[in-house]
Amino acid sequence: MRIGLETESYHLAFQNGLMDIFGFIRKTAELGLDGVMINIIALPGDKYIHPEWGTLGGEDPDHLERVRKEIKKYGLFAEIDTRGTDPQHLTKVINVANTIGADVIRTYCCFNGYERERLERAPEDIKKIVPLLKRYRIKLAVENHEEETADEVIKIVKEVNSPWVGVHCDIGNSMMAWEEPVDAVRKLAPYAYTTHFKDHIIIKDEDQYRVCGVPVGKGNIDLEKCFEILVNDSTLTRINIEMCYPYVSIFKREKGTGGVSELGKGAFKVEETPFDPSVIKPSQYYYPPEEHLISLLKAQMKGVEESVKYVLGLRDKYCR
Repeated sequence: MRIGLETESYHLAFQNGLMDIFGFIRKTAELGLDGVMINIIALPGDKYIHPEWGTLGGEDPDHLERVRKEIKKYGLFAEIDTRGTDPQHLTKVINVANTIGADVIRTYCCFNGYERERLERAPEDIKKIVPLLKRYRIKLAVENHEEETADEVIKIVKEVNSPWVGVHCDIGNSMMAWEEPVDAVRKLAPYAYTTHFKDHIIIKDEDQYRVCGVPVGKGNIDLEKCFEILVNDSTLTRINIEMCYPYVSIFKREKGTGGVSELGKGAFKVEETPFDPSVIKPSQYYYPPEEHLISLLKAQMKGVEESVKYVLGLRDKYCR
């Protein structure tokens, strides 16, 4: 099993102009990993990230050729993270993926909350770009991205009915839809073409409960079971670390949507906030105030190292 790293794991460094795609590729190799997953989504607060191509940094042919050569230099695999099912957008992404040598593209349907219409439209949208996927031998993986249950994502893949379209199995996103992570992974594994391997806890933020990212191995998801399922019940040859720390999310669906109705047990056990809430509020983790940026950057850097060590340990245990 090859282990990759998603650019989101260093989101604070990218957001603040302290890392670019070339630095990320080199850092991934230094960590002893096997591949890069490049997130091309930019958010309004990402002032140092390319507005259309995110952490990739642009689509200029010379730039893309440099990226391709840097990835090849270190012998890494490459994947791309995008969003949406608009055929025109996905066509552009497929062409860029082909240029840099990426052979898997992650996408998801819902952007800012559950949108039934987007899920219903997705299969017909995706069918339009299957011939291009086939031509370039690139696979598209539809993610359970916080809003969707495993069953809803699998339904899309089954309706498309193509060997070039499968599932992106995110280990932690199921929690935002009130779905037990192990149950979601068990369902998604047979269809999985790629992954985000992460860890979460539940915290209380003033009067609301939220899902909170932590370094992999520091949370309450049964990651050993998830890893074992991915090894035994999928055809995956890669697992990508996406350490979402520091990060919090609201629940995106109603209680019980994915089968879980109460907090307090297993992955949904409530824990203390990672940082003193009198110093920094959870809502400030993703875009921290200037006075807290350095301390959160250091925490993120350390968190990546801890996450890599933990996942490599799982590989040693389950992939001998």
